[in-house]
Amino acid sequence: MKLLNENELYKLVNELSVKYFDKPFKDIIRYNNRLRTTGGRYLPSKRVIELNPKYSMEMRENEVIGIIKHELCHYHLHIEGKGYKHGDRDFKNLLKTTGSPRHCNPLPSSVKKHNKHIYICRNCSRVYKRTRRIDVNKYRCGKCRGKLLADEGQVEV
Repeated sequence: MKLLNENELYKLVNELSVKYFDKPFKDIIRYNNRLRTTGGRYLPSKRVIELNPKYSMEMRENEVIGIIKHELCHYHLHIEGKGYKHGDRDFKNLLKTTGSPRHCNPLPSSVKKHNKHIYICRNCSRVYKRTRRIDVNKYRCGKCRGKLLADEGQVEV
């Protein structure tokens, strides 16, 4: 999905609000480049929804729509004076009825791939998987104290 300008974003959010909540969205929605670990957030004191622009650029449209619906659940419950926080029963019920996700999927760019180094004991054949390389001359098997052998066919997980 492409990054929408302010008018397009507001129009999309208002359409989703009317479609799923039967109420218009009357406040502010904007992108916030500082968001790192979340797809969006609702600021109750300012009645503002902020979205992470990386999700719009890296994820599919249905993921972004899910994030917007989730934030709209916070928004509409807050306006009505009901429980709008994640642990509140009203919030969980509204998520269910609107088909909104409870959490967003991690960004593909933020998922780190770890190089796994595999070591095998020469005596008992026990396998050790490590993120960091170890000195096979310094370390021994924890089970039988045998010498470790670095596996040449290292895997990337």
